[in-house]
Amino acid sequence: MGKSIFHLAFHARDLDLARDFYGRLLGCAEGRSTATWVDFDFFGHQISLHLGEPFATSLTGRVGEHMVPMPHLGLILALPDWQALAARLQQAGVEFVMEPQLRFAGQAGEQWTMFFCDPFGNPIEIKGFASLDTVFSA
Repeated sequence: MGKSIFHLAFHARDLDLARDFYGRLLGCAEGRSTATWVDFDFFGHQISLHLGEPFATSLTGRVGEHMVPMPHLGLILALPDWQALAARLQQAGVEFVMEPQLRFAGQAGEQWTMFFCDPFGNPIEIKGFASLDTVFSA
């Protein structure tokens, strides 16, 4: 099977604020847009933010000892890219739901993770793996 690219569309209250957060802060290139939505290249995948009220979330996802926001958008990066993004977000003063940290140290699935929300409350998890070959290891 050839390479697949996911597409996710969700709500944002302000497209200019979305452009600042996803474009400037996260470094996502902007794609097509209209007066009511904008697409971004979210690290090789397409997200579309449409004007509207964001979905409700709650801290109901148990991962290890942590409760994480559900539902959430997630992304997995190679560890050096994750570290660079975490540093950029910390330098920008982003408020984290879960500070950048190591989870499952020494176990299958060892990963670095961080949770934060976009300006509209949409939760985002970014994981970092030392080897992307271990993402699906049991």
